[in-house]
Amino acid sequence: MQLHNLKPAKGSVKKNKRVGRGQGSGRGGTSTRGHKGAQSRSGYSRKKGFEGGGVTLIQRTPKRGFKNINRVEYVPINVARLETISEKYGIKTITPEALAEHGIVKKKDKVKILGNGDLTCKLEVTAHAFSEKAKSAIEAQGGTATTL
Repeated sequence: MQLHNLKPAKGSVKKNKRVGRGQGSGRGGTSTRGHKGAQSRSGYSRKKGFEGGGVTLIQRTPKRGFKNINRVEYVPINVARLETISEKYGIKTITPEALAEHGIVKKKDKVKILGNGDLTCKLEVTAHAFSEKAKSAIEAQGGTATTL
């Protein structure tokens, strides 16, 4: 076997359909586009979701509920996780900036501290929101919970 006698496997390579090249080609005249109508014209492109002029699937399906544009999304962090973060990174003052610096939250995320788990060390926590249980757990250990 040499480079000059290599060939693709039989049946793996098809010839292109040469359209609009005269009657002798077998695809002259309408060039496989049929007669008249938008699809036979050049530059035609069907709209996304178009179903032949009938009512589309999107329009037929029922819509439920709504999306509140004023909703504030928080990243939840539990009190137990605060303690592990404090031990792992050796920080006693926890702020959204410090959490973002260590890759726990993104820079623009809003942080809410939740009260799940136990806290055994004194921490100064600054966040966008606190649950009542979390605030009382932090303050019970002599720490401070500051809302931004």
